[in-house]
Amino acid sequence: MDFTFTEEQQAAEEAARAVFSGVRPDQVPSPALTSRPVADDIDRPLWRTLAGADLLGLTLDERYGGAGLDPIALCLVLCEAGKVLARVPLLETSAAGLTVQTHGDPALRETLLPRIARGEAVLTVAASGRTGHEGAERAVRARRQADGGWILDGVQTAVPWAQSADGVLLPAQTEDGHTVLALVDRVRSGVALDDQVSTSGERLAELRLDGVRAEHQEVITADGAWEALRRLLTTGTCAIALGLACRVLELTGSYTSKREQFGHPLATFQAVAMQAADRFIDQRAMAATLWQAAWRLSATGQAATAHSGALPVDADIAVAKIWAAEGVRRTVQTAQHLHGGFGAATDYPLHRYHAWAKQLELSLGCAAAHEEALGELLAAHPLA
Repeated sequence: MDFTFTEEQQAAEEAARAVFSGVRPDQVPSPALTSRPVADDIDRPLWRTLAGADLLGLTLDERYGGAGLDPIALCLVLCEAGKVLARVPLLETSAAGLTVQTHGDPALRETLLPRIARGEAVLTVAASGRTGHEGAERAVRARRQADGGWILDGVQTAVPWAQSADGVLLPAQTEDGHTVLALVDRVRSGVALDDQVSTSGERLAELRLDGVRAEHQEVITADGAWEALRRLLTTGTCAIALGLACRVLELTGSYTSKREQFGHPLATFQAVAMQAADRFIDQRAMAATLWQAAWRLSATGQAATAHSGALPVDADIAVAKIWAAEGVRRTVQTAQHLHGGFGAATDYPLHRYHAWAKQLELSLGCAAAHEEALGELLAAHPLA
């Protein structure tokens, strides 16, 4: 498989690297053992800078002010965001925007997508369900009205950046079992947000909907729209995990090269070198499986039934999730071990990376569940 990136994809990566070069994770307060998040809002200056660099409309068509690039380019940018723990809903806004562009009402596309590209609209996605352990599409009920509008009732938990977003894109299930996507304004009548705090210390929310009205153009009824959105969110999360793991490995290499024991740098000890080498292998496996999944999304247009060979795209995403969840955890654990007590210092960024890595692992889910899903896909689509 040739994973050489195109000139346009490399340009997006370079632009992102330049934008994120000024972000310092160690300047964000440490997640305290309290109910308070590290900050009450997203990084607004960074969001404006991303808009100025044309990175918020990366996957949107040029007619809406976007760059017209594919999920691979988005994942390259998300990797750079993961390296600095960027506190912006770049993944959520990009995924919601692409879903609206692909499946949404023409009127909604014309009004919303240019605002996303200019950085004027901040979106998030509710994808955790009622408890975090069930299908998100079953957490909200959608009832169609005679005038074409919809009424939404239900609860979604752990919605990222909800208090800062202008709109939340969420799945809901109709009376006949069909899944639709609804774009809901967070200040609309019947919408309530209860504060939650993630493992990383970032602000989440429990979103409660009580008879919330959604107009017909705000609801996406196309088959496969929710599955496509979920795939992109998952693959993007793997990209953030890869960026985080790359940066943590760099921190570990720098520290062990300078820190001496018995008159020699830690990096020269065989036990240290072997642990670092194992984590490098993890990183390369995370990268290979991520780009395979991102390529499949780009090549198939995120179609639910599209195949390349014998296996559906969900198989590639399952493999990427396995390596991302396991790899990012092992990387930060080894980093903490090799840093010793210094890794817990609040004026050194490793503790922030550790907290984010745990949150990403929890978001992706346990590897055993993905392995089981992959086994079922292999049984249903045997390789030739």
